[in-house]
Amino acid sequence: MNMNWFEVVVGAAYEVSNTLGCGFLERVYRRGMARELAIRGVACETEVRYEIRYKGGVIGEYFADLIVDGRLVVELKCVEQFGNEHLAQCLNYLKASGLRTALLINFQRPKVEWRRIVSRF
Repeated sequence: MNMNWFEVVVGAAYEVSNTLGCGFLERVYRRGMARELAIRGVACETEVRYEIRYKGGVIGEYFADLIVDGRLVVELKCVEQFGNEHLAQCLNYLKASGLRTALLINFQRPKVEWRRIVSRF
């Protein structure tokens, strides 16, 4: 099945936002997104751990909010507006995971905001 993962995830984000509204913590939206994606028949994992390696050793770790179908990083935020640090965080998740694309979603406002990020690594 050839799905447009961005459309599916963005559609799920709009549904979660319309149902819950704004004002909750990120973990509430993460759980809502996981539930909505499951309802839509889309495989996703939550809080996926990636090791940060340096010269053969592990020096840190990242936890991605959602990984959709093993190919798309989804990072959820509840902020007034996206900042450079949010973009950098997504790029670091892509580098750590070896994946190429991410979707940054903000639930802070009445209308959900999103941004697609593509790695050039």
